[in-house]
Amino acid sequence: MFLKVKAVEPAKCQEQPEAFRAMRGMTHSVLSRETLASYLEDLRRAGAEGRNLLSEKYARIDNIIPPLKDSPLIAGIVQIEQEWMRELSEKYPHIVNVGPGFMVYLSSELETYSDETLELYFKDISAADKEGQNLAEARYTTLFKQLGYDSIDDAENKVKAQQSA
Repeated sequence: MFLKVKAVEPAKCQEQPEAFRAMRGMTHSVLSRETLASYLEDLRRAGAEGRNLLSEKYARIDNIIPPLKDSPLIAGIVQIEQEWMRELSEKYPHIVNVGPGFMVYLSSELETYSDETLELYFKDISAADKEGQNLAEARYTTLFKQLGYDSIDDAENKVKAQQSA
């Protein structure tokens, strides 16, 4: 679906599908198997219906189409994820940057999920939040280890040193 997104200007990430795969892997690495199975079913259903969920997401980001879903779970998920990202950007300012578009990006993505997937996703992150876990940090830890760093702290320190040099 990602490679078939038709955009006014092709995104640089479309020229690097492996980077996209790594980012999606990072994003989904903290979710339960139940949530992932539900999302896979969303993707299969959309494909069978001739829909491209990523095209829909980017059309929502650009406000080309009206909202796809109005669920209070979306606002709840965005609130938790945004707080995690804020904490992470304060802790690791050299490697995590949360721009103003984060909320729009995430909301637009979540609008493409089925009600079942939204409920499961919310369950996953709510449980982690109640336990004091920051799943954004877990995601980035996974990503930086895949990129060859020992830890997220290692990545922060190396990037900080490079920027200071």
